[in-house]
Amino acid sequence: MKLTRLFGVYNRVQHNTSQVKPVKSFYHLQATQNNGQQILMQQYQGKKVLIVNTASQCGYTMQYGQLQQLHLQYPQLVILGFPANDFKEQEQGNDNDIAQFCEINFGVTFPLMKKSTVVKTGQQNEVFRWLSNRTENGWNNVAPEWNFSKYLINEQGQLQGYFGSSVSPLSNTLIKAIKE
Repeated sequence: MKLTRLFGVYNRVQHNTSQVKPVKSFYHLQATQNNGQQILMQQYQGKKVLIVNTASQCGYTMQYGQLQQLHLQYPQLVILGFPANDFKEQEQGNDNDIAQFCEINFGVTFPLMKKSTVVKTGQQNEVFRWLSNRTENGWNNVAPEWNFSKYLINEQGQLQGYFGSSVSPLSNTLIKAIKE
């Protein structure tokens, strides 16, 4: 374990304070839902979008419930969950197993995407490539450092902020960013 992990990397918060515009538009991206249906990010123009990489066997898995609560509390906010098995193989199930787990245990009704790779590799999901590459999003190079890393996109399609795994979806920090 890297020494930096012991001193709070998981509670890292970064904001696009300079309001840097993306080089490539968020709205040109697409993703595949866990049911196989393609979604185009352009359908979310004018809405804030919270993108979270998730896992079912993680110490932060309880955040599914917090994300669902946030989803109900702020219906204008779009939450997209991206299951990934990138950290200590904590998401070994298939898309159907993951969906059932989330529904049964946390009542999740926000969209879950097809399980994919979120870390920087040749197989990185295109949404996470955009989120973690400043040559695309304009300012941020931080890829998920663990499960339940959160990225907030504003109504204009700009990456507004990054929130590490230990930042609760219901934290004042994230709620404030959603309301801005």
